[in-house]
Amino acid sequence: MEESLRTMTRVFRRECHRVLDSERTTIQGADAMLMVLQLAMAGVNKQEYGDFGVALSEVLAAWKYFLLDKLQLSHNDIPLPQNYDLIRKDYDCFLKRTNTVDLIDVFIMFKELRVNEDTKEPLTAMQLFQFLIGELESLEKLESFPVCPATPSNKAGICNPQIQRVVRRVFCSYLGLMVNSKNDLALAHTLDNPDRSLGHIAFTDLRHDACHNSSSLFLTVTSFVRAIQLGGKGYAPPESHPLRKHTKGLLEFINFVDQCQDVLGETPNPREAGSKLVSSIRAALVKGRSGGDPVYLAAEDTAKSLKERISQIHTMQTQSVVGTGISPARPKAYAINHSTAYGGRDTVKVLMALLDEEALAPPCRNKAELLSEDHAVLNGSAGACLLTLYKSPEAPTGSSPKPLRNRVLSQQEHIKAKVVRPTIRSQFACTYKDDELPLNRVLEFPSGSQIPTCVHPAPKRTISLHASVEEEGDSTGMDGRLEEATNLRCEGPGQSTLGEHSGNAWNRTGGKETQPERLRKATGTSKRKLANRECAEQGKEENQPPRKRPPAKAPAGGLGKRNGKAAGKKLIAGQGKLTGFLRL
Repeated sequence: MEESLRTMTRVFRRECHRVLDSERTTIQGADAMLMVLQLAMAGVNKQEYGDFGVALSEVLAAWKYFLLDKLQLSHNDIPLPQNYDLIRKDYDCFLKRTNTVDLIDVFIMFKELRVNEDTKEPLTAMQLFQFLIGELESLEKLESFPVCPATPSNKAGICNPQIQRVVRRVFCSYLGLMVNSKNDLALAHTLDNPDRSLGHIAFTDLRHDACHNSSSLFLTVTSFVRAIQLGGKGYAPPESHPLRKHTKGLLEFINFVDQCQDVLGETPNPREAGSKLVSSIRAALVKGRSGGDPVYLAAEDTAKSLKERISQIHTMQTQSVVGTGISPARPKAYAINHSTAYGGRDTVKVLMALLDEEALAPPCRNKAELLSEDHAVLNGSAGACLLTLYKSPEAPTGSSPKPLRNRVLSQQEHIKAKVVRPTIRSQFACTYKDDELPLNRVLEFPSGSQIPTCVHPAPKRTISLHASVEEEGDSTGMDGRLEEATNLRCEGPGQSTLGEHSGNAWNRTGGKETQPERLRKATGTSKRKLANRECAEQGKEENQPPRKRPPAKAPAGGLGKRNGKAAGKKLIAGQGKLTGFLRL
């Protein structure tokens, strides 16, 4: 089986220039064919239903029908997949756009291109179908060989077959770009391997730009980077270009590819050139990884095996009398670089033979790993695969720009970032020990038309006027009570209104003669007039809210002893202002 596949591929390479436009057309193997079919089905679902995605069961069902239909075998017992004609058309367009062919195309062309060969076909259509679907018994023999050499340095379980397969695919994708730069599938495997910060968003922007310009992904990247490097201000892409935010990663990718192409064109010996290319790819993949990392071990083993195989292929092509007939990049008579077009042609022949052998590798048995998890092995992104990479990110609709969890976290970060600045609340702020006050005490103003100067009022103290009247007797009366209240409210200009603590302001006099009393004795003014005058002046200074009450008329016979109800109803002139201040 293996020898029949190699014979079919060798004949195709020798005679493909008769039917193909490019002699650097590469072959897609069984795994690559399945990936392209998955992308084609997802693209058709996007056109029909608006969702770029497809279930794994639908891909596997369509895979079997697709192989039988393309090989022209009987498929009556298998149901026709939905929109199969569109899927088949999208699949063929992808191969044509990327300058690739699959193994079935190679098999069909082989039957048409063989010249002076044995009339007996080395391979039948049913055998090729069984090989592609993975039902041949020879697959077990081919996969029974150890993927990694059993050396003492390799511990059990470190050499993961999946990691080995993915690493080898990345190596071959880089080598494939040296041969066929139009292969978008090879660029998808190498753009962010190793990590260049060119993930899902960068690949989507690149793919949209390539679709807009009707060019391949590699040509789009190269044109963008060259315009930045050589274009200057007049021809460089504008700052609004979607690839501008990925300039650093794209520059790193193009610089690495340029280094590989320099090795390819400047090293005449194919064996030496192939060894340098593989070593450069290995150095890029293992950069920053420890010696015991599975990717590091897989890259070391893959590089070693590829170098040996390149050396063997070069030896076979040198010793062969007839040769393989491969003549890639044949220079044209009118080409400007006619003398330099021959550089690296022998190395390209070796690389194409190596890639053809890789395309004949048995298909992967675990289709779920191949279609869902392979792309996440090297870069470590959970849930990433080739289908996710090709799927465009969802654009925000404006209804819910961010998930609830992200909005809550951003709000918490905004609160933590705030700087608390000390503010002066009022002249009575020193009387409070608590930093925060109840909201009703802060917003409860006696008047809405005028904002009071005291935003945080001092705690009210109940003054029992009636008790003081009973203790002092008839001689003191209301004048004594008014004097005590005046002592609390009207102090001299050299003292604070409430002192250090409002709770001790009532007993601050300590039984001594207060300043209002000394002033009254010096001027000969009565207590009532003095209280009215000082309270009026103090009210203007403090700018108290205009909450006035009509003064009550004093009885003609004096104020003597009265009960609590009578004292509360009838007020003397000026007591309303004092009572309003004490309430505040």
